[in-house]
Amino acid sequence: MGKIVAIANQKGGVGKTTTAINMGACLAILEKKILLVDADPQANSTSGLGIETTEDQLTIYDCMINGVSAKEVIIPTNTPNLYILPSHIDLVGAELELVSRMRREYTLQGVLDKVKDDYDYILIDCMPSLGLLAVNALTAADAVIIPIQTEIYALEGLQKLKNTIELVREHLNPNLEIEGIVMTMYDSRLRLANMILEEVRQNLTDPLFDTIIHRNSKISESPSMKAPVIMYDAASTGSLNFMQLAMEFLKRNNDVIDGDQ
Repeated sequence: MGKIVAIANQKGGVGKTTTAINMGACLAILEKKILLVDADPQANSTSGLGIETTEDQLTIYDCMINGVSAKEVIIPTNTPNLYILPSHIDLVGAELELVSRMRREYTLQGVLDKVKDDYDYILIDCMPSLGLLAVNALTAADAVIIPIQTEIYALEGLQKLKNTIELVREHLNPNLEIEGIVMTMYDSRLRLANMILEEVRQNLTDPLFDTIIHRNSKISESPSMKAPVIMYDAASTGSLNFMQLAMEFLKRNNDVIDGDQ
Protein backbone atom coordinates (compact mmCIF):
# COMPACT_ATOMS: atom_id res chain seq x y z
CA MET A 1 0.00 0.00 0.00
CA GLY A 2 1.41 3.38 -1.03
CA LYS A 3 2.38 6.05 1.45
CA ILE A 4 0.60 9.38 1.02
CA VAL A 5 2.70 12.48 1.69
CA ALA A 6 1.26 16.01 1.66
CA ILE A 7 3.69 18.76 0.69
CA ALA A 8 2.30 21.76 2.50
CA ASN A 9 2.98 25.31 3.60
CA GLN A 10 0.32 28.00 3.68
CA LYS A 11 2.99 30.60 2.89
CA GLY A 12 3.32 30.99 -0.88
CA GLY A 13 6.59 31.12 -2.81
CA VAL A 14 8.53 28.68 -0.63
CA GLY A 15 9.13 26.02 -3.29
CA LYS A 16 6.21 23.76 -2.43
CA THR A 17 5.17 22.91 -5.99
CA THR A 18 8.81 22.79 -7.08
CA THR A 19 9.50 20.25 -4.34
CA ALA A 20 6.43 18.18 -5.23
CA ILE A 21 7.29 17.99 -8.94
CA ASN A 22 11.02 17.42 -8.63
CA MET A 23 11.05 15.08 -5.65
CA GLY A 24 8.30 13.07 -7.33
CA ALA A 25 10.28 12.89 -10.58
CA CYS A 26 13.46 11.80 -8.81
CA LEU A 27 11.59 9.07 -6.91
CA ALA A 28 10.18 7.95 -10.27
CA ILE A 29 13.68 7.88 -11.81
CA LEU A 30 14.66 5.66 -8.85
CA GLU A 31 11.99 3.25 -10.14
CA LYS A 32 9.31 4.02 -7.60
CA LYS A 33 5.80 4.33 -9.03
CA ILE A 34 4.66 7.83 -8.09
CA LEU A 35 1.34 9.65 -8.25
CA LEU A 36 1.46 13.43 -7.94
CA VAL A 37 -1.89 14.85 -6.82
CA ASP A 38 -2.32 18.50 -7.81
CA ALA A 39 -4.63 19.80 -5.08
CA ASP A 40 -3.99 23.46 -5.89
CA PRO A 41 -6.43 25.39 -8.12
CA GLN A 42 -3.44 27.23 -9.63
CA ALA A 43 -2.59 23.87 -11.25
CA ASN A 44 1.14 24.63 -11.36
CA SER A 45 2.12 20.99 -10.86
CA THR A 46 -0.12 20.06 -13.76
CA SER A 47 1.26 22.68 -16.17
CA GLY A 48 4.81 22.18 -14.87
CA LEU A 49 4.68 18.58 -16.08
CA GLY A 50 3.42 19.60 -19.50
CA ILE A 51 -0.24 18.76 -18.95
CA GLU A 52 -2.61 21.40 -20.30
CA THR A 53 -6.12 20.84 -18.96
CA THR A 54 -9.05 21.78 -21.17
CA GLU A 55 -12.62 22.54 -20.13
CA ASP A 56 -13.84 19.07 -21.08
CA GLN A 57 -10.96 17.21 -19.40
CA LEU A 58 -11.57 15.44 -16.11
CA THR A 59 -9.58 16.71 -13.12
CA ILE A 60 -9.35 16.28 -9.37
CA TYR A 61 -12.41 18.53 -9.12
CA ASP A 62 -14.51 15.85 -10.80
CA CYS A 63 -13.17 13.25 -8.37
CA MET A 64 -13.95 15.32 -5.26
CA ILE A 65 -17.24 16.90 -6.32
CA ASN A 66 -18.79 14.55 -8.90
CA GLY A 67 -17.55 11.20 -7.62
CA VAL A 68 -15.52 10.33 -10.72
CA SER A 69 -12.98 7.56 -10.10
CA ALA A 70 -9.37 8.77 -9.89
CA LYS A 71 -8.41 5.94 -12.27
CA GLU A 72 -10.37 7.71 -15.01
CA VAL A 73 -8.56 10.99 -14.39
CA ILE A 74 -4.91 10.07 -13.72
CA ILE A 75 -2.55 10.84 -16.62
CA PRO A 76 0.97 9.47 -17.28
CA THR A 77 3.63 12.16 -17.63
CA ASN A 78 6.73 12.23 -19.84
CA THR A 79 8.79 11.10 -16.83
CA PRO A 80 8.72 7.29 -16.58
CA ASN A 81 6.86 6.00 -13.48
CA LEU A 82 5.42 9.46 -12.71
CA TYR A 83 1.67 9.99 -12.98
CA ILE A 84 -0.48 13.00 -12.16
CA LEU A 85 -4.01 13.60 -10.95
CA PRO A 86 -4.38 16.99 -12.65
CA SER A 87 -5.99 20.16 -11.38
CA HIS A 88 -7.86 23.09 -12.90
CA ILE A 89 -9.00 26.53 -11.75
CA ASP A 90 -12.45 24.95 -11.19
CA LEU A 91 -11.03 23.48 -7.99
CA VAL A 92 -11.26 26.91 -6.36
CA GLY A 93 -15.01 26.35 -6.08
CA ALA A 94 -14.64 22.96 -4.42
CA GLU A 95 -14.21 24.43 -0.94
CA LEU A 96 -17.59 26.12 -1.14
CA GLU A 97 -19.27 23.06 -2.64
CA LEU A 98 -17.85 20.76 0.04
CA VAL A 99 -18.92 22.90 3.01
CA SER A 100 -22.43 21.46 3.26
CA ARG A 101 -21.38 17.82 2.76
CA MET A 102 -21.17 15.20 5.46
CA ARG A 103 -17.61 14.15 6.33
CA ARG A 104 -16.36 16.82 3.94
CA GLU A 105 -12.80 16.62 5.35
CA TYR A 106 -12.55 12.99 4.19
CA THR A 107 -13.44 13.62 0.53
CA LEU A 108 -9.89 13.43 -0.86
CA GLN A 109 -9.11 10.44 1.35
CA GLY A 110 -12.03 8.62 -0.26
CA VAL A 111 -10.70 9.45 -3.72
CA LEU A 112 -7.14 8.27 -2.99
CA ASP A 113 -8.03 5.15 -1.01
CA LYS A 114 -9.16 3.55 -4.28
CA VAL A 115 -5.78 4.01 -5.98
CA LYS A 116 -3.45 3.87 -2.98
CA ASP A 117 -2.40 0.28 -3.68
CA ASP A 118 -1.38 1.15 -7.25
CA TYR A 119 1.59 3.37 -6.27
CA ASP A 120 4.65 3.27 -4.05
CA TYR A 121 4.14 6.90 -3.00
CA ILE A 122 1.44 9.50 -3.53
CA LEU A 123 2.56 13.13 -3.19
CA ILE A 124 -0.08 15.83 -2.70
CA ASP A 125 0.82 19.35 -3.79
CA CYS A 126 -1.33 21.43 -1.41
CA MET A 127 -2.62 24.92 -2.09
CA PRO A 128 -0.99 27.76 -0.06
CA SER A 129 -3.73 28.09 2.54
CA LEU A 130 -5.13 26.32 5.57
CA GLY A 131 -8.63 25.99 4.10
CA LEU A 132 -10.79 22.94 3.48
CA LEU A 133 -8.73 21.67 0.55
CA ALA A 134 -5.54 21.71 2.66
CA VAL A 135 -7.38 19.99 5.53
CA ASN A 136 -8.57 17.34 3.05
CA ALA A 137 -4.96 16.74 2.01
CA LEU A 138 -3.75 16.46 5.61
CA THR A 139 -6.62 14.12 6.46
CA ALA A 140 -5.75 11.87 3.51
CA ALA A 141 -1.99 11.89 4.18
CA ASP A 142 0.21 9.63 6.27
CA ALA A 143 2.86 12.34 6.60
CA VAL A 144 3.69 15.96 5.74
CA ILE A 145 6.78 17.49 4.16
CA ILE A 146 7.10 21.22 4.84
CA PRO A 147 9.31 23.27 2.48
CA ILE A 148 10.73 26.43 4.10
CA GLN A 149 12.62 29.17 2.29
CA THR A 150 15.98 30.27 3.71
CA GLU A 151 14.93 33.91 4.04
CA ILE A 152 14.20 36.25 6.93
CA TYR A 153 10.60 35.13 7.37
CA ALA A 154 11.50 31.47 7.01
CA LEU A 155 9.63 30.37 10.12
CA GLU A 156 6.72 32.75 9.62
CA GLY A 157 3.50 30.79 9.57
CA LEU A 158 5.16 27.50 10.47
CA GLN A 159 3.50 27.48 13.88
CA LYS A 160 0.09 28.06 12.27
CA LEU A 161 0.64 25.07 10.01
CA LYS A 162 1.77 22.97 12.97
CA ASN A 163 -1.33 24.03 14.90
CA THR A 164 -3.47 22.91 11.96
CA ILE A 165 -1.60 19.60 11.83
CA GLU A 166 -2.29 19.12 15.56
CA LEU A 167 -6.00 19.83 15.05
CA VAL A 168 -6.12 17.34 12.18
CA ARG A 169 -4.38 14.76 14.35
CA GLU A 170 -6.81 15.37 17.21
CA HIS A 171 -10.04 15.31 15.23
CA LEU A 172 -9.49 13.70 11.81
CA ASN A 173 -6.23 11.78 11.30
CA PRO A 174 -4.45 10.65 14.49
CA ASN A 175 -1.65 8.94 12.53
CA LEU A 176 -0.48 12.07 10.66
CA GLU A 177 3.26 12.67 11.09
CA ILE A 178 5.66 15.42 10.09
CA GLU A 179 7.99 13.61 7.70
CA GLY A 180 10.41 16.49 7.73
CA ILE A 181 11.12 20.12 6.95
CA VAL A 182 13.21 20.86 3.87
CA MET A 183 15.10 24.12 3.40
CA THR A 184 14.71 25.54 -0.11
CA MET A 185 16.10 28.37 -2.28
CA TYR A 186 19.37 28.38 -0.32
CA ASP A 187 22.16 30.66 -1.54
CA SER A 188 25.40 29.88 0.29
CA ARG A 189 26.86 33.26 -0.80
CA LEU A 190 24.37 35.15 1.35
CA ARG A 191 25.34 35.67 4.97
CA LEU A 192 21.68 35.97 5.93
CA ALA A 193 20.82 32.60 4.37
CA ASN A 194 23.59 30.95 6.38
CA MET A 195 22.41 32.63 9.58
CA ILE A 196 18.84 31.47 9.04
CA LEU A 197 19.95 27.93 8.23
CA GLU A 198 21.97 27.81 11.45
CA GLU A 199 19.06 29.25 13.43
CA VAL A 200 16.68 26.63 12.05
CA ARG A 201 19.12 23.82 12.81
CA GLN A 202 19.56 24.99 16.38
CA ASN A 203 15.97 25.85 17.27
CA LEU A 204 13.72 23.58 15.25
CA THR A 205 12.34 20.63 17.22
CA ASP A 206 10.74 18.94 14.19
CA PRO A 207 12.67 16.55 11.92
CA LEU A 208 14.79 18.41 9.37
CA PHE A 209 16.05 16.89 6.12
CA ASP A 210 19.84 16.99 5.80
CA THR A 211 19.43 17.77 2.10
CA ILE A 212 19.21 21.48 1.25
CA ILE A 213 17.74 22.69 -2.04
CA HIS A 214 20.04 25.37 -3.42
CA ARG A 215 18.86 28.29 -5.51
CA ASN A 216 19.58 27.14 -9.07
CA SER A 217 18.73 28.60 -12.47
CA LYS A 218 17.89 25.20 -13.95
CA ILE A 219 15.17 24.67 -11.32
CA SER A 220 13.69 28.04 -12.28
CA GLU A 221 13.87 27.29 -16.00
CA SER A 222 12.42 23.78 -15.96
CA PRO A 223 8.71 24.75 -15.51
CA SER A 224 8.87 26.76 -18.76
CA MET A 225 10.22 23.60 -20.41
CA LYS A 226 7.23 21.65 -18.99
CA ALA A 227 9.53 19.15 -17.30
CA PRO A 228 11.10 18.36 -13.93
CA VAL A 229 14.67 19.58 -13.59
CA ILE A 230 15.99 15.98 -13.65
CA MET A 231 14.54 15.61 -17.17
CA TYR A 232 15.66 19.08 -18.26
CA ASP A 233 19.26 19.05 -17.01
CA ALA A 234 20.24 15.93 -15.09
CA ALA A 235 23.71 17.26 -14.27
CA SER A 236 22.55 20.52 -12.69
CA THR A 237 22.86 21.35 -9.00
CA GLY A 238 19.07 21.39 -8.78
CA SER A 239 18.81 17.83 -10.13
CA LEU A 240 21.48 16.60 -7.76
CA ASN A 241 19.78 18.29 -4.78
CA PHE A 242 16.39 16.75 -5.50
CA MET A 243 17.87 13.33 -6.21
CA GLN A 244 19.63 13.52 -2.83
CA LEU A 245 16.35 14.56 -1.19
CA ALA A 246 14.53 11.62 -2.82
CA MET A 247 17.19 9.19 -1.65
CA GLU A 248 17.11 10.62 1.89
CA PHE A 249 13.32 10.27 1.89
CA LEU A 250 13.56 6.61 0.84
CA LYS A 251 16.20 5.93 3.48
CA ARG A 252 13.96 7.46 6.18
CA ASN A 253 11.21 5.12 5.03
CA ASN A 254 13.51 2.10 5.02
CA ASP A 255 12.82 1.72 1.32
CA VAL A 256 15.31 -0.05 -0.89
CA ILE A 257 16.51 1.58 -4.09
CA ASP A 258 16.77 -0.98 -6.88
CA GLY A 259 20.37 -2.09 -7.18
CA ASP A 260 21.16 -1.36 -3.51
CA GLN A 261 19.89 -4.64 -2.08
